[in-house]
Amino acid sequence: MKIEKHTVASVTYALAVDGEPIEKADEANPLTFLVGVGMMIPGFENQLLGKGVGDDYSITVSPEEGYGEVDPQAIVDLSKDVFKVDGQINEELLQLGNKVPMQDQGGNPLNGVIIGIADTTVKMDFNHEMAGKTLDFEGKVLDIRAATAEEIEHGQVHGPEGHQH
Repeated sequence: MKIEKHTVASVTYALAVDGEPIEKADEANPLTFLVGVGMMIPGFENQLLGKGVGDDYSITVSPEEGYGEVDPQAIVDLSKDVFKVDGQINEELLQLGNKVPMQDQGGNPLNGVIIGIADTTVKMDFNHEMAGKTLDFEGKVLDIRAATAEEIEHGQVHGPEGHQH
């Protein structure tokens, strides 16, 4: 069996950016995902198509096929008042480089990184931390199986290494 749409693939990987190791999944804790439903970045998933169990791979994913380019509109100045809790600003929270969980106007969660602090404003970067980066993956295909109808319907892996009900 080969990796194709609506298969469940289990792979190891080591991710590096600019030669620096970022994260990995090994044989004890592989990455298991349902192919073809948007779970993975397109450049990673597309380059795994056609691979079989036991195949080693080395993949380079451009920003366009990964997390996108840096969007200048995702860098915004917010009033320091946004950071008030019970009328007080938590100064420990307002540190350069801190990741701050927030919500957009629709109540959707998003994370921002503090990249600047002024007297009355905080400059936040809401781009994905891998935006604008070329991603280098190396790994091995450990297992491939057909997805169940329920997995395809739900858009996620069930059972071992996946979602449990």
